[in-house]
Amino acid sequence: MELYIDTANIDEIRQAHDMGVLDGVTTNPSLIAKEGVKYASRLEEICKVVSGPVSAEVIATDYAGMMKEGIEHSKIAPQIVVKLPCTLDGLKACRSFSDQGIKTNLTLCFQSLQALMVAKAGAFLVSPFIGRLDDIGQDGMALIREIRQVYDNYGLRTKVLAASVRHTNHLLQCALAGADVATCPFSVIKSSMIHPLTDSGIKKFLEDYRKAFG
Repeated sequence: MELYIDTANIDEIRQAHDMGVLDGVTTNPSLIAKEGVKYASRLEEICKVVSGPVSAEVIATDYAGMMKEGIEHSKIAPQIVVKLPCTLDGLKACRSFSDQGIKTNLTLCFQSLQALMVAKAGAFLVSPFIGRLDDIGQDGMALIREIRQVYDNYGLRTKVLAASVRHTNHLLQCALAGADVATCPFSVIKSSMIHPLTDSGIKKFLEDYRKAFG
């Protein structure tokens, strides 16, 4: 399973990259706004650190606006993936970008039929939001499993990108369910390498070494 970081914080991106596990980045206008920087300039910075896909979300909700913004984003760097909403206009834009050879990430997916439609329109990624479904009492992981089955049934090539990953158990369940990609905050990436038995084991080894060798 590929691992993306969901942030616009350049320091977090550099740290995750230096760990050797980072395959890409997802971000959005809200995350970049929190950083207090210009949208395009931060995307340029990210693309200098990460060679994998970098999802750049459009703000427009209409087809013409999505196309205009998406074209501008795609010129920033070759690894930019235009991030579009799972709406009728987003679906139309997805088809147009795909015909031009521009990769897309269809975001805010909450049902399997949305995932089927965007795959037929040529999406590179689809982003089902598991945490937000959990928040309203639904099973977010069930959506990942459904989409995986639908895509496998018909040999659809769109990658399933599990989004709104809140904790390490989400990350593990995504891997077990066959998600192609999971995107998560830096805190989840770090937590995946933490276990109390690892810490206590290191402490015991050091204590034994000091007793034996001083």
